[in-house]
Parts: sequence; C-alpha cells; structure tokens
Amino acid sequence: MTPRNPRMRRSVAAGIALSVAALGLAACASDEAEPAADTTPAAPTAEAGSALDLSDVCPATVVMQQDWQPEAEHGAMYALVGDDYTIDNDIKSVTGSLVAQGVDTGVDVEVRPGGPNVNFQPVPALMYLDEDILIGAVNTDAAIVAAADQPTVAVTSQMTWSPQILMWDPESHDGATTIAEATADGAPVVTSGDVIPNMLLAQGIIDSSQIDLSYEGTAQRFVSDPSILQQGFATAEPYIYENEISEWGKPVGFQLLSEVGYTIYPEPLAVRADAIEEYGDCLAKLVPIMQQSQIDYLADPADTNALIVELVDTYQTGWTYSEGVADFSVEQQVALGIVQNDEASGVFGQFDPERMESILKEFVPFLIESGSISAADAEEISIDDLYTNEFIDTSISMD
Repeated sequence: MTPRNPRMRRSVAAGIALSVAALGLAACASDEAEPAADTTPAAPTAEAGSALDLSDVCPATVVMQQDWQPEAEHGAMYALVGDDYTIDNDIKSVTGSLVAQGVDTGVDVEVRPGGPNVNFQPVPALMYLDEDILIGAVNTDAAIVAAADQPTVAVTSQMTWSPQILMWDPESHDGATTIAEATADGAPVVTSGDVIPNMLLAQGIIDSSQIDLSYEGTAQRFVSDPSILQQGFATAEPYIYENEISEWGKPVGFQLLSEVGYTIYPEPLAVRADAIEEYGDCLAKLVPIMQQSQIDYLADPADTNALIVELVDTYQTGWTYSEGVADFSVEQQVALGIVQNDEASGVFGQFDPERMESILKEFVPFLIESGSISAADAEEISIDDLYTNEFIDTSISMD
C-alpha cells in the first residue's frame, strides 16, 4: 500500500467515547470538499483488461454505502480510497481513485457513512432511493427484513462473525467468564433492541424479567450501576472502557454473541437484487478485490486507520473515534476470529449455505415477533435470494 499523507491526530474525550447511538447530531460541516495534499506518487494504472482493471466494466465512480460511522470494522472499503481523495463535508463522503493491491483500477470509489449521516435510514432503503450506490453493508437480519420491498443480495462477507458482545463487570459477577454465568444472578440485560434478548430468552439463558431495552449508547448507566450487562462490540468497548473512560478505567468481562446463537453475517457487502445482472461483469472483478482488500487491510492497517480517524474528525457529527480504538479493533478482529476464512470451504468471503439456512430458520421467528416482518412476507423469503457465491474468487484465503 502506498503511504498516505500525514494526518491530524486527536484523542477521544473521556466519558463521551461511547456515542454508539450517535446522540450528538449537530453538524459543524463545511459545504466545500476538502482535498488532501498530493504529496505521494500516483499508483500505477492497471493493465488494460486485467483482473484489476475496472474501467471497462464498472461505473466511473463505484459508490459504497456503510451502515454506520467510519470505523475499523469498515476498513476494507476505506482501504481502497487512493491518496488523491477529497472529503465532502456537506454530504459526508470521501472519494478517490479506487486503488487495489497498489494499482489504480481506472475508476473512482466513493465511501459514504451511515447512521446519523443518513438520518439512520437502513442501507437497503438507501440503495433503492439512490441507485448510484452499487455496494452496501447489509446485516443478514436486515436483509431478511428488507426482502419484501427492498431486496438485496450479499455478494461477499467481510467480517465472518459478529463483533457484538454482552459485557459486564467481573467484580460484580463473581469473575464470570460467560454470558450464562454473568446472568445467573438475575442481572438486567440492557440492549437497544429485542432480537438479542429474545434469542437469549429462547435458549433459557435469561428470563423475561431480565430484558431491558433502554440502552442509549452511553457509558453512564454501566459506570453507575455495574451490576447490569450491556451490549457493545468486542472491537471497541473493552478498549474504550479501560483506556478512555476515566470513570471506569479497568477491564470488562464480555462474550461474543456469535458464541450463543447470534450467527448472522455482519455487514456483508450486498447489491440490489436487480443489480446482479446489470453489474455482473463489474462484480466479477470487484468482489475478489473486496475479498483481498479486507485481508490486506488487516495485515497493514495504519494508513487506512489514519484516514478513518481523519474522516471522523472532519465530519464532526458527534461520533468520536481514536487511533487507539482503531488499532484495537484490528487486533480483535484477528485474535477473536471475527474475520476468518469460511469454515466450510476455507475461502475468505464465501458464504456457507448451511449457515445461511440456519440464520433464516432461527431469526425469522424473532423478526416476526418484533413486528419487523409479517408472517406472510416471511413465507416468501428464499435463502437463495439473500446471497450468492457466484462472484467469489475461491483462491483467496487468509492462510
């Protein structure tokens, strides 16, 4: 990867680092794009017709939509942004030459953040509102919810397992090391949605009296009442609570929810259902690029993490994100197996058909119960409509 330009650094203010729900939405945005200083040589152009030449098959600008603010979990997208990038602080996006494996692919890439930047609209809705968006990050359960009216097809995974966790204070729960141990005393499980607690309820890990849906994305309650369990991400909260929240300043206990049934594919890259045929030639080249981009990013994340931190600093949406969190995220993605090869095939980015069937079978009841989908719509959903391995390069592996 070509070295990027030096970037501004900043620290996360203690006590507000967990703006997970992006509660501060006041934007101090400039209406003008901010070009980065061009101090590095341009990447060489891909050989015409080669696997890395997208100029003859893809849109002139490949628009990618994320589901949340810039963070290391989205590194594979941001790693493609070349050093000639510009930041549009009005619409909150970054655009530059699409550079893959050190080569300019002949097209540009634009990466857009989600969350408050798009008024919290789901990615499938955005993809249908703006058909310039070619690729979007769509959780498997979100794809199921949108299948009736805004169908998307996942074309490759990025993270293999969800980084979502329940976390707790080990001192308050007798040194518990699992969710089952930490909830055995009847402690409240504080989340912002009911899919996870209902999943735990169905397994007998908690009872209904422990469900608390009042999580607001801040650290205040956990710090003041360490008896609770709280949702979070293995790639962020353990570091933030120990290092960036002075009122806490110690380790937390946690377990990945993927280990207790939350088996969705997190933020796999998806396209509109009608784009499979229209952009098939583009996807045949772009999907392998995305597979390799995730692997390359995890192996050498520094420059991309600097870009992510710069974007957060520039966008000024109330979201805070430090280099320390970004580096920790990369470490956790690898150490905890959050990013790994598909267990069934050994191919990175490939979907496991049996796992997809299981996800549909297990999550549809929760989604019906919560009112996210109707029973009638659920009957129409086919797992084959939710994903494809058609464009996967089976030679790409993390090994």
